[in-house]
Amino acid sequence: MIPGKITDGDGSRDKRNMRTSRVHCIFTCLEQRILMSSSTTPFEQTPLYPLINPRSIAFFGASNRFSAMGTNQLHSILSLGFKGNIYPVHPSEPTVLGLPAYRSAADLPEVPDLAVLVLPTAIVARSLEACGQKGIRHAIVVSGGFKEVGGEGIALERELVQIAARYDIRFVGPNCLGVVNPHHLFNVTFAAFEGRPGFIGMASQSGSLLTQMFRYLEQFHIGFSTGISVGNEAVVDIVDCLEYLAACPHTRVIGLYIESIRRGRAFIDTARRIAPHKPIVAYYAGGSEAGRRAAFSHTGAMAGPDRLYDGVFRQSGVIRAGSLTELFDFCWVLGRCAVPQSRRIAVLTHSGGPGAAAADACSRNGLALPPFSTLTAEKLTPLIPRTGSVNNPVDLTFTKEPLDYFRSIPAVLLEESGIDGLLVYCYMPPKNMQRMMESQGFSAEETDRLTQAVAEDLAKHTAALIRSNAKPCLGFTYQSPDMPIIAKLMEYGIPVLPSPERGARAMAALAGYGELMHKIGTIQEEA
Repeated sequence: MIPGKITDGDGSRDKRNMRTSRVHCIFTCLEQRILMSSSTTPFEQTPLYPLINPRSIAFFGASNRFSAMGTNQLHSILSLGFKGNIYPVHPSEPTVLGLPAYRSAADLPEVPDLAVLVLPTAIVARSLEACGQKGIRHAIVVSGGFKEVGGEGIALERELVQIAARYDIRFVGPNCLGVVNPHHLFNVTFAAFEGRPGFIGMASQSGSLLTQMFRYLEQFHIGFSTGISVGNEAVVDIVDCLEYLAACPHTRVIGLYIESIRRGRAFIDTARRIAPHKPIVAYYAGGSEAGRRAAFSHTGAMAGPDRLYDGVFRQSGVIRAGSLTELFDFCWVLGRCAVPQSRRIAVLTHSGGPGAAAADACSRNGLALPPFSTLTAEKLTPLIPRTGSVNNPVDLTFTKEPLDYFRSIPAVLLEESGIDGLLVYCYMPPKNMQRMMESQGFSAEETDRLTQAVAEDLAKHTAALIRSNAKPCLGFTYQSPDMPIIAKLMEYGIPVLPSPERGARAMAALAGYGELMHKIGTIQEEA
C-alpha cells in the first residue's frame, strides 16, 4: 500500500486553464515518442532481461499428465516454438513431453537463465534454494499458497524472499501466471498464445487477465510486446516491470492492472520519468470496498482509497482507465496515434444517429466540436450532397461518390487548422458493393476480390493521409471487425473502436496524455 500522504502539487496550478501555447511542448507524432529513450540502461542489461528473454529454462512441476498445471505451462512454451534449451526437472519421469528430464537442479547440464516453479507450496522454498545453489539467478514462482492466504503463508513467502536475497535471485511471483514475450517466442502462461507480437507492454497483478486478452487483442490487429503477471510481488514488483518495459524496444505503450502500489514514491518517480516517452495507462481495481476485498484475497494486496490513486496517477503522468475495456482501448490509440494539440476535433459520418451519438459522447468527455472556417466549408460543399451537412459533425448521408468518404473529405478536415483530431464512422457494407459489381456483370469471385482491393486501397490512402497531417484519426463502428474496410483500416494501424462512446473516450485519453505531459513539464521547470 502506498505509504503516507501523496500531494498533487500546487493546487492553484491544477485550476489553470490549459493554454494554446502548451501544444508546442507536446509530442505530436508517435515516432517522436518512440525514438526518444526513456532509459539509459541498454535493454540487454536491464535486470529482468534474462527472466523475460531466457536462452535456457529449468522447469519444475511439469509431467506427462495434462491435468497438471505445470504440464500445460510447459506445453505453452513448446507450442510457441521457444528456441532455447528446456530442462524439465522431475524426481521420477525420465522424459517429460518428449524432453529428457533431470532428477534435480544439481543434475542439470548447464546453469539455465531461468527456473520456472509450478510446485506444491511446501517444497517451493527448498526447490528455489536448489536453484540458487546451482547458480540460477532468475525465476518465476507460479505456485500459490503464500501471503495471499495469510497465516503460515506469510512466513513461507518471507522464507522465499530470504532465499532469493541469499543467492541474488530475482523472481516473479509467487502466486502468478508467468510471462509472455511473443517477440522471443516465450510463453510460460497456462494458456496457449493466440495472437501476434505487438506493442502493448503489460504488467498485471492478475495473472489470468493476460491470457484472456490474447484473442481479444488479436481481433483488433494488436497484441502484447510483453506481458508480466507479477502475483504477490515478493521480489519483483510493478515498478521493476515499468523499468523493463521502458527499455523494451518492442513496447510503445505500457498497460498496468493494479490492485495496490507497494512503493508509492518509487512508482511516481519512475512513471513520471517514463511517461513523456512511453504512455502509461493504468486500471486500478481496488478503489471500492468490494474491490479492496477482492484484491486482498487475490494477491494479499492492501488497496488504498480511490482518490489517493487519482492523485498518484496525475502526479505520475499515468492515464487512468475506468474499466479493463478502456485500458486496452487507451493502450491501442496511444500506441498507434499522434497526440492531438488540443481537444478540438471533427466528426465525419454518413448516418445522422451515429454522428449525433459521437457528438454527444465527445461533449461528455471534454472534447470540442468547433465550427469550420469559411475556407473549409467551401471545400466541403461540392463533396457533400444538399441532403447532407457541412457543419461539425459532417454528415454525408448518401452520395454517388462513396469513395470520397475515405479520400477527399478526410483530407479537407485534417487540413483545417482549427481541428486537431478526427473521428470517422466506419460503415461500408460489403453486400452493397457486391450488389453494384454483380449488376455490372462481375462474377462472385471477381466481386470478392474487388471488394478486398477497394478496402485495401482506401485503408492505404487513409493511413498515408493521417501520417502526412500528424493528427490522430480514429474510427468508430457498430459493425464486426472482420468487415473488409474495418479490417483493412486496423491492418494499416488505424484504430476502429466498437462504438462512438469508446471512440470519444479514446480520443479524450489522447488529449489527456498531452495535457499530463505539459503539466509534468511545467512542474519540472518550476521545481
